[in-house]
Amino acid sequence: MRRIFHYLKPYAFLAVISPLLMIGEVAADLFLPKLMTVIVDCGINASGDVSSSPIGSTVMRILYGEGSYSSMQVIITFGVLMLLVVLVGGFFGVFCAYTAAKASQGLGDDLRCDAYKKVMSLSIEQTDKFTTGSLVTRMTNDISMIVDFTEMILRMLVRSPMFFIGGTIMLCTLDIKFGIVLLCSLPVMAIMLAVILSKSVPIFSKIQTKLDKVNSVVQENVTGARVVKAYVREDYEYARFERANAELRDTNMRVLKLMAVMHPVLVIVMNAATIAVILIGGFEIDNVAGTGMSAGTIMAAVTYVTQVIMSIMMVTMLFHSISRAMASIKRVGEVLDSDPVIVSGEKSGSGEDIAVSFKNVDFRYPSATGRPVLHDINVDIKKGETFAIIGATGSGKTSLVNLILRFYDTTDGEVCVNGIPVKEYDLSTLRSNISYVMQKSELFSGTVSENIRWGKADASDEEVRAAATIAQADGFISGFNDGYDTYIAEKGASLSGGQKQRMSIARALLRKPEIIILDDATSALDLATEARLRHALRENLKDSTVIMIAQRIASVREADRIAVIENGTIKDCASHDELMRTSETYRDIYNSQMKNSDEGGAL
Repeated sequence: MRRIFHYLKPYAFLAVISPLLMIGEVAADLFLPKLMTVIVDCGINASGDVSSSPIGSTVMRILYGEGSYSSMQVIITFGVLMLLVVLVGGFFGVFCAYTAAKASQGLGDDLRCDAYKKVMSLSIEQTDKFTTGSLVTRMTNDISMIVDFTEMILRMLVRSPMFFIGGTIMLCTLDIKFGIVLLCSLPVMAIMLAVILSKSVPIFSKIQTKLDKVNSVVQENVTGARVVKAYVREDYEYARFERANAELRDTNMRVLKLMAVMHPVLVIVMNAATIAVILIGGFEIDNVAGTGMSAGTIMAAVTYVTQVIMSIMMVTMLFHSISRAMASIKRVGEVLDSDPVIVSGEKSGSGEDIAVSFKNVDFRYPSATGRPVLHDINVDIKKGETFAIIGATGSGKTSLVNLILRFYDTTDGEVCVNGIPVKEYDLSTLRSNISYVMQKSELFSGTVSENIRWGKADASDEEVRAAATIAQADGFISGFNDGYDTYIAEKGASLSGGQKQRMSIARALLRKPEIIILDDATSALDLATEARLRHALRENLKDSTVIMIAQRIASVREADRIAVIENGTIKDCASHDELMRTSETYRDIYNSQMKNSDEGGAL
């Protein structure tokens, strides 16, 4: 709850005025039965005699002066007065709804922005721990729950107690026996409320967890739709979704069954109390003279009993909302309270000749056991050097470059960029000096130029085209109907793998980075296109340090040095020609790819 109050501070005026406006609406609702009593007792039953009603006599005397009044005068006067009270109450109610909605939606906007910023600041390790489906649920459904709860609190926190207290007082002023009826009905409602809430509250956290699972299944199937269709696994994935959805449905039904009991019980109690009020009133009128009991009094009593019991129903719904909101507040709080594992330093680059240095580096993924992914890594990469990394699948190539960008931190040892340990580097400065192209290209819905400008938001059209030309992407982009203004689908679904890779390379080149990392970024290109790309990169990245990961010898043979990774460590590191003479592992890779000298010459 303290978190809610914290986010309500900017909207303190709206949060305070909403309950005050609600007081006006409730006061109007509580005053209406009194006016109705005058219409029934003095207008309908007494033919205009208002002497028995202090309110009736006072109002009629003010409006019409002393004298006798007709029944229609009384009915019309107090009917109009009731209408005015309703309009005043409606005015307060409308503005209360407006201020409560504005405050709660403002809170939701701020909370959602802070949660999103926090998610963006978390390390890869932390986002993996939460899971994407859970983060989406927390950012959407959970925050919506909190917003709805806040709005309900601002409106109902005053409304329900005022109806309960005010209605009880007004009921007792009519006749103390009516208060006894209400007193007898309260224990039944209190016991029911306690039982239902004690059983339903623990289930709400489970509901959100089940919703996480549904979101995860949907996300996996939408993003992996091509694989699902290619392997004809639609039925299997539908069954998996159906299981997750059924679990969510069953958990929701457990709560709804409990809540379904509440309304009928409250209605029965309310009707029983109403019958008791009518019976007491009828007995008083018929058998006890001089009590002042009248039909109008009984009608007012019935209305007040209904208002009091309805206020208890509102409290029940409020507790229901609180229970759900508490689960959501806890889940969103877990995100907001997560301190990033990767903490930014304050230093920036220096002028050393070494661009990247690995010193006795060991690395194991968080929570993993067994042998480290990387161990005993010692290598220096000079500025302007083209440094290639090659090795078998799972040997730790990508893990190695992830340490440069601080997607993960080393388990032991130190990684330095420009002579400064990356743990001491300002993260924004570190990553702004490095361009990273992954094997799996990530593009976003938007135009081609917008995607390339991710590398440099203020780049001119000429710079965008130049970067695309170097990346061998200008040819196919110019072939689109709208050229660089062509809209591409989410994740680049409308492009081929090779086109997405070249666009990703163009995006990286646009930054003109000090260090560019190509993580098997040309795997989807044919050999001729890759050869042209390598030539263009050599011509245009003479001042940049290039670190490339590849599976093919042809992609790395022209690099200044090639590191051969085997079993998580650098076994050999030298030029292609020297490795051919000294490294058995490298020769094995070469021979497995070069089946004959002709093919080797072509490469």
